Amino acid sequence: MDRNEIMTILPHRDHMLLVDAVEKVENEAHGTYCVTGEEFFLKGHFPGNPVVPGVILCEILAQSACVLLQDQMTDGKLPMYTGLNNVKFKSPVKPGDTFETRCRITRARPPFYFASGEGYVGHRLCLKAEFSFAIVGD
Repeated sequence: MDRNEIMTILPHRDHMLLVDAVEKVENEAHGTYCVTGEEFFLKGHFPGNPVVPGVILCEILAQSACVLLQDQMTDGKLPMYTGLNNVKFKSPVKPGDTFETRCRITRARPPFYFASGEGYVGHRLCLKAEFSFAIVGD
């Protein structure tokens, strides 16, 4: 799925759509985001040594899980983050990096969905976390 297809599932738009591509591989979502260096969040984090903020990495992880929940997001329903647990930042992500995610749904109690995932640059683990969503309607 490319950015245009992702926008049919997620409400995020510029500057907060943070997934370039995502695909479902068996029971996992595999997403990518190429850090250009021009992102708004890099301007002050940190001048002279830009590093993608951890909260943005968590958002990329969550957005990449969209392909796993697309069947639940019909009739104007939206995914809302409800929790982050056991978040571990292992290595920084910087301009020029391609951040790759691997996410899976671990449990479902609709409208709540629980997931876990990891983010990598190449083979280097940068982030691992557990997170949850509520699929909510109008």
